[in-house]
Amino acid sequence: MRALIQRVTRAAVTVGGEEVGSIGPGMVVLLGVAVDDQEADAQYLVEKLVNLRIFSGQDGRQDPRFNLSALDVGAELLLVSQFTLYAETRKGRRPSFTRAAAPDDARRLYEYTAERFRQAGLKVATGRFQEHMLVNLENDGPVTLLLDSSDRQKPRR
Repeated sequence: MRALIQRVTRAAVTVGGEEVGSIGPGMVVLLGVAVDDQEADAQYLVEKLVNLRIFSGQDGRQDPRFNLSALDVGAELLLVSQFTLYAETRKGRRPSFTRAAAPDDARRLYEYTAERFRQAGLKVATGRFQEHMLVNLENDGPVTLLLDSSDRQKPRR
């Protein structure tokens, strides 16, 4: 699984002119599911994300260090499915998505991931799976990070 995380002051997702999810300060997580991903991949990303120290300062103080996690600050989370995170662009001019999971498998893991975030204690809003969505966000920082669950199997240096 891949997660593109953006720290935001607010965000909302709209489908067909209807706002289906919105959050205040927190994170937008664009989530891509690969063909070989399992629940362990989701568990890894959830654990990593809720504890990742990407928030700074307290009481509006600007602190250049990232010293607080989503759990520490009570961050909200907007989770949006994003199969294009598995686009293969090395060959030709049109992206290939053969590494992205089939829709049924991706939906199951996307919903599982959303539930795991809720169980971890975050307020979670979502987009609509397999729909054309408009995501409106105000990036805070800007802070944008990419996590890949396959990294958990790589040795640390």
